[in-house]
Amino acid sequence: MKIAVVDYDMGNLHSVCKALEYAGAETLITHVPSELASADAIVLPGVGSFDPAVKKIRDRDLEQPLKDIIASNKPFLGICLGLQILFDRSDEGKEAGLGIIAGTVKKFQPEPNLTIPQMGWNQLNISQPNCSLWSELGSAEWVYFDHSYYVEPSQPAISAAMVTHGSQTVTAAIAQNNIMAVQFHPEKSSTTGLQILTNFVRLAKALH
Repeated sequence: MKIAVVDYDMGNLHSVCKALEYAGAETLITHVPSELASADAIVLPGVGSFDPAVKKIRDRDLEQPLKDIIASNKPFLGICLGLQILFDRSDEGKEAGLGIIAGTVKKFQPEPNLTIPQMGWNQLNISQPNCSLWSELGSAEWVYFDHSYYVEPSQPAISAAMVTHGSQTVTAAIAQNNIMAVQFHPEKSSTTGLQILTNFVRLAKALH
């Protein structure tokens, strides 16, 4: 069972692979569309800014292959920036997003004593308890964040978990059919993060 990790020069791919391998997957780092299409599941990590990320996806001719793979119902997991670029657009830049998920990416609004970016551990509020990512977890797990922007889906029902930063409660994860994506870093989130990745690997194996 092989999980392909998308290589577009915008993420700490090796730490994600190490965590996925610990969870029981064989991993392949690649930007070759045929290798992505032949994998059993796809992970799209990302660290950095919105515009460079979508430009690199397009420069490597990955936009349509990723859309085709997602449309084929293959299990897909986006991580951090890999969540944000699925959306239509971002306040962070001018480039159009991939438009796979309807909605926008917004910036946290300044508040007294509020740190932006949100960096460190925060508590999830699970809003889709039946989402397979949360199997064997509690309803308020702690995970590791590092972001100044958050996603705002056009359809709030696809939010699978929320997080509160200051007075702002925002989407921390989405799930819609075969698409799952998280704003936090599961590979940096200790046993909770490893359980989330294990759950994704189990899902991919079950559908293999």
